[in-house]
Amino acid sequence: MVENNPVVEPAPTSPFTILVVCTGNICRSPLAAQLLAARLSALGISAVVQSAGTRALVDSAMTPEAASLSLRYGGNPAHAARQLTESLVDSADLILTATREHRSETVTLLPRASRRTFTLNQLARLVTALPLVERAESPHADLSTEASLHPALLRAYIAEIAASRGATPPPTNPADDDITDPYRHAQDVYDEVGRIIDDAVTTISAGFARTIGQV
Repeated sequence: MVENNPVVEPAPTSPFTILVVCTGNICRSPLAAQLLAARLSALGISAVVQSAGTRALVDSAMTPEAASLSLRYGGNPAHAARQLTESLVDSADLILTATREHRSETVTLLPRASRRTFTLNQLARLVTALPLVERAESPHADLSTEASLHPALLRAYIAEIAASRGATPPPTNPADDDITDPYRHAQDVYDEVGRIIDDAVTTISAGFARTIGQV
């Protein structure tokens, strides 16, 4: 008797997930998450981008100034703040923080996340410093358009960046890896924070695109 065994489909690859962290989750982290989501989507890169706060003003919308910056730079400012949790950290493939203090607080929640946790400015600096390693082309698939391959490629890229961290000189001023909190400050402070976040997001997105062969 011949048994007809059912064909077992491979489990789908979980999406590459990015978590952006600041304090209240109403200015810096939602702005960075929204801009990153918009840039990656425009590049055809498959990823989930979220944000949270170490002392979140839970369920609050973005400040009007931050929401305006999101629109200015191409984001979608629909948002409700949420508190950073160990579960959120654990589920993220990449954690980006506004400051070194946020990075420390994040890693305290889950120490094993340290290798995938960076400040936003830090990751942009490391992306710029890391030489691009060309991927071998497959004769069987167009890697530049296979969205199912994106998570594995991006996880490998983050691991490579983490491994290079010690070989990349830190900034002369360590505070250059931080982004100032604009909450309750004047518009010019918000504008400068928006520019810095946009610059970092642009650099990181370009690094991701090169990694999966989109540029």
